[in-house]
Amino acid sequence: MAKYLLLKHYRGAPAAVNDVPMAQWAPEEISAHVQYMQDFAARLEKTGEFVDGQALAPEGTWVRYDGEGRPPVTDGPFAETKDLIAGWMVIDVDSYERAVELAGELSAAPGAGGKPIHEWLEVRPFLTAPPTITE
Repeated sequence: MAKYLLLKHYRGAPAAVNDVPMAQWAPEEISAHVQYMQDFAARLEKTGEFVDGQALAPEGTWVRYDGEGRPPVTDGPFAETKDLIAGWMVIDVDSYERAVELAGELSAAPGAGGKPIHEWLEVRPFLTAPPTITE
């Protein structure tokens, strides 16, 4: 089994087929979308392929270390940045092909008008060993 991260983007990914921002959806469209995501996760829990998943707020702050005895440097929030992560799901599957299959299914969650979004999801494998450095 291999773990993969499925990333959903607010923006920064290629445009979805049904590219109406969630802020413009009717409440029942949002509910249907959330229900689809919950049903998808529940189905993967039954097969042992679901690890975790969360939706994220669009606000965020960048933080970095600024030296011993100094407070961390912060900057943000960055709602205007090019790429914002909307949420993520971690799956544990037998193959990359299965990860791609599930990401494709997840991208069909309903959006505006109840039609599938067909959004682009980023599929990222977990690092299983330190990277090899070649010189």
